[in-house]
Amino acid sequence: MSSTSFEPRGDKQAVEEGLRFSPKFDTDGLIPAVALDATTKEPLMLAYMNAESLRLTLEKGEAVYWSRSRREIWHKGATSGHVQRVREIRTDCDQDAIVLYVEQIGAGACHTGRSGCFYRRIDGPDGSMSLTEDGRRFDPGAVYGKS
Repeated sequence: MSSTSFEPRGDKQAVEEGLRFSPKFDTDGLIPAVALDATTKEPLMLAYMNAESLRLTLEKGEAVYWSRSRREIWHKGATSGHVQRVREIRTDCDQDAIVLYVEQIGAGACHTGRSGCFYRRIDGPDGSMSLTEDGRRFDPGAVYGKS
């Protein structure tokens, strides 16, 4: 069992101005977590954490998420080797969202083989998009064993 504990959520003043971490999980027990490259500040991915994955992240110093599709703890890089070493964690004013500044180890953060999941830009009101990076950095089939 994990030893990290979170502070109970106090009044608005305590949550917004206090210096004790009191994360607010949604009705599914999740909190959104955005991973940014610690050096470039580029967005790498958006994932979710439950209380246990957040505790594990704090204890390991590596990103651990909750996979909503698989409904299980997901230690980023456990399969691919593309670990996210946590350099800093921030929370917003009401502590219902997290930003992780990470050192991305390995070829990329996205399961599609790209450096990050935000590889498309929405260019206009018609919804047209363009790529923000050229190609894949790794072959997802070779890494994950799937096509």
